[in-house]
Amino acid sequence: MPPSDSVQRARRDLGARLRALRTSQGLTGETLGAACGWSSSKISRIETGFSGITPTGIRAWAAACGQPEAAPELIAIAEGIQHMYLEWREMERAGLAKAQEHVIPLWDETDRFKAYAIDYIPGPLQTEEYTRAVLEGIRTRRGLSGDDLDEAVLTRAAKQKYFKKATFRIVLEEDVLYTRYAEPAVMRDQLARLIQFADYSKVSLGIIPRNADRGPAHKAQDFWIFDDRTVQVEIVSAFLTLTQAHEVRRYVDDFQRLSKLADPSVPLILDAIAAYS
Repeated sequence: MPPSDSVQRARRDLGARLRALRTSQGLTGETLGAACGWSSSKISRIETGFSGITPTGIRAWAAACGQPEAAPELIAIAEGIQHMYLEWREMERAGLAKAQEHVIPLWDETDRFKAYAIDYIPGPLQTEEYTRAVLEGIRTRRGLSGDDLDEAVLTRAAKQKYFKKATFRIVLEEDVLYTRYAEPAVMRDQLARLIQFADYSKVSLGIIPRNADRGPAHKAQDFWIFDDRTVQVEIVSAFLTLTQAHEVRRYVDDFQRLSKLADPSVPLILDAIAAYS
């Protein structure tokens, strides 16, 4: 299921809840629309998930159905959907540093991390020089302004504190080692840092060789799994957060399949270091 489909399904589920609220009171779309000051086509778009609905709109809907007490739960669902799909331009509106801080509350409450990467070396494993190069590229690609790059680099580097209190299972595609976002010297230092992390007792680091027999373990977007309860995925246009059990389970299952393809990391990292030399 593409990530955007996850949001669409959540909207349809909310729309079904709203439609059930309407029909339980014997109201037609036209009657409810008239009560809320909307067209019947707007009611239809909301109920089928093609349009979102604001908290104010939900309160009006529930009141028109004679069940204002239903509004808080429905508003919580709608706000959850809004946070599921957060466009980069919204997330980074206040700067790169604030965008880095967005995930900190979830990281604070997580004990078991799983990460898969096909693009970047995962943030907590990055050297500051590699992080700077990556974030400079992101800033240029997305046309961001501001002078908070140093702060953003330090915010990401601070995530290394979580290695003291949590366990990490990390799987990288071998191509990640050869995707050059910085000068060769920076890449060599970054790969040497990976070898250090491979010795951490709380870190399991595996690499899927380029010639692995993929079978059902297809490549995916970079993603993180938090305590097998929440998944965060970076896609081109947005930052996606998934909490529905069936969707989280699909990522957990995919991670298990990918993990089975991973080899011990150090020999492959040493090969990559030699290539940059």
